Amino acid sequence: MHSQPVGRRSRPTRRALLGTIAGVAVAGVAGGYAWDHRGQSSDNGGTAADGTGTGSNTGKQTFERLSAPGRTVVRGSDGGTLATFTDGARTAVLTGPARTFSERRTTEAKVTTDAWVRLLPHTWQQGMEKSAWFPTWFGKTLGATSPDVFAVAFQYSSAGAADKHNADDVRYAGTAHFGPRNSKVANPLDFAYYDEQSDFYDYLGVPWDFPDGTRVQPEQARYGCVDCSGFQRLVWGYRMGIPVHNTNTKGVGLPRRAFAIAAYGPGRVVIPHTGTKQVTDLSILQPGDLVFFAIIKDRPDFIDHVGIYMGLDDNGRHRFYSSRSAANGPTMGDLSGHALLDGTDFYARGFRSARRL
Repeated sequence: MHSQPVGRRSRPTRRALLGTIAGVAVAGVAGGYAWDHRGQSSDNGGTAADGTGTGSNTGKQTFERLSAPGRTVVRGSDGGTLATFTDGARTAVLTGPARTFSERRTTEAKVTTDAWVRLLPHTWQQGMEKSAWFPTWFGKTLGATSPDVFAVAFQYSSAGAADKHNADDVRYAGTAHFGPRNSKVANPLDFAYYDEQSDFYDYLGVPWDFPDGTRVQPEQARYGCVDCSGFQRLVWGYRMGIPVHNTNTKGVGLPRRAFAIAAYGPGRVVIPHTGTKQVTDLSILQPGDLVFFAIIKDRPDFIDHVGIYMGLDDNGRHRFYSSRSAANGPTMGDLSGHALLDGTDFYARGFRSARRL
């Protein structure tokens, strides 16, 4: 169900398939979003250590319209949330078997969630549930346990993810690092200890042709590395199929830098960037939203970091996942700043905006 990204390798390859979506339905949680309750659904089927599982839902489904932002919520016969589709975005959040994400190398926190973040084949608009393609797509996708955005993102965890290769022997998944060592910085906990500027094609180690005709070569020293925005382009672009382009201006799909994704990325803004003030109202967020931070000390209004919102951890804190220097790669951990949106820690103070792709 994943479209191919716009742009291509300079030599042919077969994209890694994320698996065939199975048609298994799962019961929702009565009374609201499943992820508002830390994903602890009492009606979920059994869940294995790899995040797969089964469940069931019977009865009539209803479609409810909500606003700010405009979205369509699918509810089961018990009133529980089965899925949410946001106008202007391709991101869909569906209720499925509960999974637990953890990273003991960098944090004791865990995120247990029954939110599965997937991409629609089309940008959602009001009434699209009446489209001819929707019943088939929804029937196959609700409860499917093939890798979603979260599962794909954790295939690059700095805690030690297993390597995966495609038919051309290109390593498309496995432990990612942030970048090569920055010789000018002595403190390993400094956010600049490892160098930025590593994009998804550096991680892959392959040349890439962008739609505008730009051809880029990977740097050998950056093989296996992605900085914060490069990681989003690797997950959402190369793996999930959202187009990417090679500038920091408006264009089709994901631009290169965090500030440009915040300003010009696809989807819709759910928390606007208004300047130097910390965002404290987190009620609109849903799992999979991109969250943006101003982390440069003398530029408190400049977006320079981006992560993926995961939901509530086991302490009830709002946790995100991003590629960071101190952990030397993708992390949900707490080295040199807690990966939290709420409170007074480093990243929480720098939280400025959010976008739903």
